[in-house]
Formats: sequence, structure tokens, C-alpha cells
Amino acid sequence: MDRSPGLSVRLKLTLSYAGFLMLAGALLLAAVWVFLLRGVPASRLVPKLSNFPLALDPHNFGPAAFGSAAVVVLAFLLVFGLLGGWFLAGRMLAPLDRITDATRVAATGSLAHRIRLPGRSDEFRELSDAFDAMLARLEAHVAEQQRFAAEQQRFAANASHELRTPLAITQTLLDVARNDQRRGNDELVDRLHAVNTRAIHLTEALLLLSRADQRSFAPEHVDLSLIAEEATETLLPFAEERGVAIEASGDVTPTIGSPALLVQMATNLVHNAIIYNLPEQGTVWVTTSAHPKAVVLAVENTGEQLTPPLVAMLAEPFQRGSNRIRTDHAGVGLGLAIVKSIAEAHDGTLTLTPRAAGGLCVTVQLPAARRPADDRQGNNTTLREE
Repeated sequence: MDRSPGLSVRLKLTLSYAGFLMLAGALLLAAVWVFLLRGVPASRLVPKLSNFPLALDPHNFGPAAFGSAAVVVLAFLLVFGLLGGWFLAGRMLAPLDRITDATRVAATGSLAHRIRLPGRSDEFRELSDAFDAMLARLEAHVAEQQRFAAEQQRFAANASHELRTPLAITQTLLDVARNDQRRGNDELVDRLHAVNTRAIHLTEALLLLSRADQRSFAPEHVDLSLIAEEATETLLPFAEERGVAIEASGDVTPTIGSPALLVQMATNLVHNAIIYNLPEQGTVWVTTSAHPKAVVLAVENTGEQLTPPLVAMLAEPFQRGSNRIRTDHAGVGLGLAIVKSIAEAHDGTLTLTPRAAGGLCVTVQLPAARRPADDRQGNNTTLREE
């Protein structure tokens, strides 16, 4: 904002100090004259005439002589007030200069600078501390935005690569079919169908991930144990085909969220636990538990030994874990990323822990919701391959 030049605050304070000092001096001199000197004989005020100028002669002493002396005193007070006021104003405004310098530094984009004004608490120190706190929040927000932008850029690159793969395969199959007219169409149709199905699954996963990130859902009261039970029952035939046993148990776990997203979250967890399991005689444990302020869904599975660095990467988009068992049901690499986004969209957390005996323990913690007492005291079932 353009402003016309004006007096500095230091000069204004100096003039204010000097003016107040002169006013106080004038009032003091006036009070001395009115209450002390006006009725006193001059002979009592001037004991030796030889030591005083003619103006203080007893015959000439009066208001005029006192006025001359008052002018001299006020002139002295003016000079003293200006010099002293300038010095005192500079001392008082020194913290403000540091705050102003820090503001200029922050305006250039350097948010790491802090004022850290020393001394006991006063208005300037409170302003300095508030400014430092604001800079800290801004720095954290900018760092978060930069991290988010980097993640979005990496996600976009990975998504582009994943989407390009089925399209490139489709293009190759079509080129081969066009160049080789003698080749049958049945095999081509089957392979195109598989590639197209993978592309559809990837697109649906990306849309679901975007929906979870944007929190575009109407929250409802749900029981996380029923959600886990539904996901388990849905995937039970798939587990039986692969020779994996599923054990489910849990209590009433009320929370608030999107039933559809929570079902997808539980389904992804159980599906991953079935896929990345032992080749035979594997087990998946699905448990829910309620706590005073949170509800927990835990999915554990047997499997290969996993290292902490590998486990730390599994929730990243398009990270399937290169050392894990790969099959034709490995998915598009967004399973745990979707689970993480859904958990965060419900103000929850996702924790991945490698099991000492092999396999993985995935825990989702969501805020608990108060609801009327339910007659259902618990749900303890064991689902195994017949």
C-alpha cells in the first residue's frame, strides 16, 4: 500500500516526551509562583543584592523577573526533554525494530528466521512470541504443502505409468492381431479382456482413493465389527480356494463414517492378507476391539518374513512389496494406500507391523462413537475351509 511520508514513531514519542516535560515544568513553575512566591516580599527572596542582577533588585522584583527565569527553565527542559526523549524512545522501540526486520526477512520467503526476543514478558515480547509462533505454523504449513505436492507429483507419475501399461499391452495385442490374420481371435479376446479388467480395476481404485482423500461422504453410525464380518464372509470362498483359514472375532465397535468406504477398507485388508500368505495352510486373523475413545480393526496373516523397511513402504501408492509373494491376484498396488486414505478420512490411523513368525499385522484405529447399548455382546466366530 502506497502511503505519504510522515513522522517516525520515535520522533513522535520524542516530541511527546519533551512536550509533556515542558507542560509539567510550566505547571510546576506556575504553582510555585501562585502558591509560594506571589505574596512573599522581595526583600526576603533576595538577601544580597550584589550577588544578583538588576532584574532581581527588590524594587524591580516581580512577575516580569520571575517570567524571565521561567523562560530559561522551560528552554532547558525543552532541550533536556528532546535529547532524553529521543534516547528513551530509541530504547523502547528497539524490540520493534527487530520485529520489523524479521517481518522483512519473512516477506522474502525465509520462514526459518525467528525473533526470539530476550527479556521478561511485556507487550513487545508477547508480540514477538506470537510472531515466532505464526512463522513456525507457516513454515510447517509450507513444508506440508511441498511434501503433499511432491507426493501428488509422484502419485501422478506412478498412476500414469500404471495406466499406460494396460494401454500399451492392448495396443501391442491389436497390432499383432492385425499383422497376423491367421491367428485365432479367442486368445486375443481373452487377453484383451484380462487387460481391460485390470485397467477398470485400476481406474476404480484411483476414483475410490480420490473420494477418500476428499472426504466426500455423509458420515453415519456404523459398527466396525459388522463391517469386518461382512468383508470376511464375502472373501471366504476366495480364501477356501487358496487353502487359507480365516478366524474372525470381536466386540461391538461403534464409530462414525461411510459404510461403503469402511467396507472397502476391511475388504482390502482381508484380501491382501489372503493374497500375501503362505502357499498352503495359511491363516488370517480378523479381530475388532473397543476402547474408551477408539475402536480397532486388526488383520494379521501368516506369510514370509518381512523387514521393517519393506513394511514401511507398503502403504505407499503402487508399492506391492517386491519381496512378497506375487500372484495373478496381486492387484494394482493401491490396496493399502486406499486403506490408509480411508482411515485418515475418518480421522484414524493405519499401523503396519511385521510379525515375528512371518506375515504382517495391520491395525486400523478409528475414533469411537457413543451409541445406545446394544443387545449384541460380542461376535466370536471361526471361519475355516471345510
